[in-house]
Amino acid sequence: MARNKGLSFYRRKKKISSALVREIFSWMFGIAATVFIAFVAVYFLGMTTQIVGASMEPTLYNGQQIFINRFEYLVSSPKPGDVIVFLPIGNEKSHYYVKRVVAGPGDSVVISGGTLYVNGEASEWIEGKILDPGIAGNECVLENGEYFCIGDNYNSSEDSRSANIGPVAAKDIVGRAWFHLQSRSTGIGFIK
Repeated sequence: MARNKGLSFYRRKKKISSALVREIFSWMFGIAATVFIAFVAVYFLGMTTQIVGASMEPTLYNGQQIFINRFEYLVSSPKPGDVIVFLPIGNEKSHYYVKRVVAGPGDSVVISGGTLYVNGEASEWIEGKILDPGIAGNECVLENGEYFCIGDNYNSSEDSRSANIGPVAAKDIVGRAWFHLQSRSTGIGFIK
């Protein structure tokens, strides 16, 4: 006798195939990996700060928003010419300082006759005459983990020449300023 193929109130149990389980785990892994990569990118590259004052003009301007690369100095050290972000003497209640590295560990620094000398040679990072040598009026040799930093607008900058800041310790460096959002002339771009 043939069975009627009309309405049925019984459901068949569906079997979960191994292909379906693999697909679900594949999606879960993809989502977890994406969240992890986003977290790492935001933590290391997404920190921002605002420029305070005119000490980095004409490179960076007062009020300009910059991104900080916190990862780079975990695997390498600052080099002369890098624009770094740091807390002066580790003071967490201070605003972030943004200055250019002109000398690193083991270098001797002196400002004589308005010229910055690093290891006895005129620095390529300073083009004009420095009016106030500050503590660099006397030669100083940077110790391991110390960096001498000066603002690009060096005659209007509180930097490593100031006794209350001095050489910047590696532990006080937050990261490298690597990207700015707005500028008076160029819009957004990388910091040189």
